[in-house]
Amino acid sequence: MARSRFRGDRGLTFRMGGVGLGLGVLYLVFAAVLYQTPVGAFGFVIVLAIAWGQWYFSDSLALKSMSAQVVEPHQAPELHAMIDRLCALADMPKPRVAIAVTDMPNAFATGRTPNHSAVCVTTGIMQRLDADELEGVLAHELSHVANRDVTVMTVASSIGLLAGFITRYGMYFGGMFSGGRDRNNNNGGPAFIVVFLVSLLVYAVSFVLIRGLSRYRELSADRSGAYMTGRPSKLSSALVKISGDMARIPNKDLRDSQAMSAFFFAPAISRESIGALFSTHPPLQQRLDNLAKVSAELSEQG
Repeated sequence: MARSRFRGDRGLTFRMGGVGLGLGVLYLVFAAVLYQTPVGAFGFVIVLAIAWGQWYFSDSLALKSMSAQVVEPHQAPELHAMIDRLCALADMPKPRVAIAVTDMPNAFATGRTPNHSAVCVTTGIMQRLDADELEGVLAHELSHVANRDVTVMTVASSIGLLAGFITRYGMYFGGMFSGGRDRNNNNGGPAFIVVFLVSLLVYAVSFVLIRGLSRYRELSADRSGAYMTGRPSKLSSALVKISGDMARIPNKDLRDSQAMSAFFFAPAISRESIGALFSTHPPLQQRLDNLAKVSAELSEQG
């Protein structure tokens, strides 16, 4: 857990450790199987390089995927002032601040460490929330950075994306790299079938692990952000506003942002209902009940 004044969460720490361990084992199995294919060490190095690049450039890649622009204090003074205040309260480094021009009301945090991170808000959320509500959302996002769960999510997503890539294109590349050898023996085909099946398994398991961590970390960030600002009701109000307005956003815009859904303050999903197993966020009512408990605790302490 990062050393900041955000309220700690042992449950989050335990889950991050479990997901990290599980994905580490999956990655080793995946790499070992890949090493046995005709691609061999070359394929392993390529996979490792892609994973490292995904992690190292995670903040820039995430901002680019949303066409977000980093803004300086003179470009967005109120937004910077809020983040300055929250970072001072939390005793944490200030992340880069970015704005994405889209009507979808949302925000997200990304980055590999608290010293290399970014917080992004959309123009849609800035237009819909008042200052106190927006501050609650920003506190929520900063807690993701301080607790380092955004780092774990970035690494976890990288492994899942790599496995998905191999699942889709492994057989094609396998034919390219093993073409000459396949004429002399028949090892190339079966080897890449094994890679395909293992990649499919890795992707499926990582998908479930990521979704489980994603849902819990949102509840944890709601609690941490609410304790930091001392106004859980404002975060609840922001959640209700955003969830209600999300249904009015065109499906195309939601689909375009689907890849970042797990990192968003509120999920970018279509209007059709989805199963709990596949959801990146807990239900709205669960989040509101969670914040109501924080409000009751703060009242008792007061």
